Amino acid sequence: MKHKFSSLLVVAFIGLTTFALQSCKKWTEVEPASQYNISQAFADVSNAFSAVIGVYDELQGDNSYGIRISMYYPYDTDEAIASGGIDNGRRGVGRYQLLLTNAEISNPFRSLYRGIEKANLCIEQIPLMAQYNGGSEAEKKELRRLHAEALTLRAQFYQELIRHWGDVPAPMVPAYKQANLFIGRSNRDSTYDKLLEDLALAKTMLPWRTEVARNERITKGAAMALRARIAFYRGGYSLRNETKQMERRADYLKYYTIARDECAEIMAKRSEHTLNPNFETLWRNVTSFTYDPQGEILFEIGAGGGNGNSDSRMGNYDGPNLNNASRYGAGGGGIQILPNYFYAFDSADTRRDVTITHYSVNTASNIKNQRRLGELNTGKYRRDWRVPLLPGTVLNVGYNWAIIRFADVLLMYAEAVNEINGSPTPAAITAFEEVRKRAYRGATALIGTTPTDKAGFFNAIVNERYLEFGHEGIRKYDLLRWNLLATKITEARTKIQQIRDRVAPYTYVPQYIYYKNTGEEITYYTATDSVNGKPFWRPTQVPPAATIGTAPASGAPATRWVRIDWAQHLTANVLDVDGTGNKPLWQAIAYYFVPGKSELFPFDQATLDSYQGRLSQNPGY
Repeated sequence: MKHKFSSLLVVAFIGLTTFALQSCKKWTEVEPASQYNISQAFADVSNAFSAVIGVYDELQGDNSYGIRISMYYPYDTDEAIASGGIDNGRRGVGRYQLLLTNAEISNPFRSLYRGIEKANLCIEQIPLMAQYNGGSEAEKKELRRLHAEALTLRAQFYQELIRHWGDVPAPMVPAYKQANLFIGRSNRDSTYDKLLEDLALAKTMLPWRTEVARNERITKGAAMALRARIAFYRGGYSLRNETKQMERRADYLKYYTIARDECAEIMAKRSEHTLNPNFETLWRNVTSFTYDPQGEILFEIGAGGGNGNSDSRMGNYDGPNLNNASRYGAGGGGIQILPNYFYAFDSADTRRDVTITHYSVNTASNIKNQRRLGELNTGKYRRDWRVPLLPGTVLNVGYNWAIIRFADVLLMYAEAVNEINGSPTPAAITAFEEVRKRAYRGATALIGTTPTDKAGFFNAIVNERYLEFGHEGIRKYDLLRWNLLATKITEARTKIQQIRDRVAPYTYVPQYIYYKNTGEEITYYTATDSVNGKPFWRPTQVPPAATIGTAPASGAPATRWVRIDWAQHLTANVLDVDGTGNKPLWQAIAYYFVPGKSELFPFDQATLDSYQGRLSQNPGY
């Protein structure tokens, strides 16, 4: 979002670069006049603030959450895939063809460690500043907040490294303090335990959201929610290097208890964080740079600057396919939503048409064109919702990436309580249903009956998180910690074939749909009353022959009913995933996924070479 804090993210703190260079320098004959030493860099609160801004800066940009970690790494799953055929790039990541030479693996890996190095410097130096204990009350308060922000940011960087690479080198001191820069891998459990301790400290030094100016800086709720999420990863399944199996530790309930308690504490502060009553409004606020007054987004990554170093590509890479220079500009279509995900939503669930787009705009007249079932795209960060509009070919749209929302807090709480108690308590059911009731706004009687047994409630949580967090970079990592990724990929393949063939439970899916335009918008033909005015939940509705036309020339609205393939499209929707010819969509999903291997990324070849044999590779690579 284009707030004051976002503009600060592009400021490089020159002293931090100097520190990293000093760790490798054996002697200095001439000190440049512009160089900072450590004591100068942390001489006052203003400089310490700039140093922490330098840590935040590693969150954004193309090599971090600007596009790669947020929109390449979370796919393929049962939710969505990277669009297009195979390559040694983003599609290789999505199909789990994880080659050691893939720059999409190596560049984010280095960016995360740059963030850790910067955070380590701040964590070491800020408490040593004279003002930390001896300054004014305002100085002490601000320095403690900065210290806590650095602890939280380091935890976020390490969480990302561990959930992709497993046991990773985990320096907790700056490089200049390390006798050997090429330290070995740390056990992920020990690293997670350290991060949980850090976040417990951080939350005591952070203000609540309403106690400070509104911007993208981390506040208490963010640190607490991140602590809950990391506790779930610590207590969840992961691929272990020793056994090459997906396992979770025997003491996992200890970590579910941490998650429960953190979420309960946040839930008790509804004046700070709660649900926006309207799911669509929440995401329109993101795309119009409007703060959500409910504070549903607890932790977000600020984007700004209009470049690949500090901005984001949400709305350019993802969202509906747009090619409309005069109004929306060009972009979108980089992430393909799967047909089974579209049909995972109930027809009355308002989240579907926010999370998924089934139109494109590729003419100067702004006419929306209906997409086929195998061509759906994401919707939460869509460019055509941007206020103000950003026409032309602009890569960096300025959208913030939401890391954790209050809906996640509610569902984490419900999940933790169910696991600890052996069944859901009334409070857990209430938290779960709060999310569902918002989704069915105005039709809460349709949310169904919530299971009250442990297994049933867990399965309901798995499904609800699926529906709530589409295209938020969450599903893949949920499935990993539940050890369900391989299972759900297999289920998705089966469901897509069932939809294609229109067999149970998808006998109602139409083979074709008929549409035309009412102005710029799409109208669907239904012979009788329809569900939400759309034909997606009933067999093909055929209009009178005299009213059927053909797709008009580019730029013109469809004024007569035009037939378009729906389930029929899945008989021909194919991808080239191995260079030997096209594969059907259902088969192409996660084509190279191998259980016991693909749950982790490999260390890239350059990193292995730099360690000269002292860094072991992950299983199967």
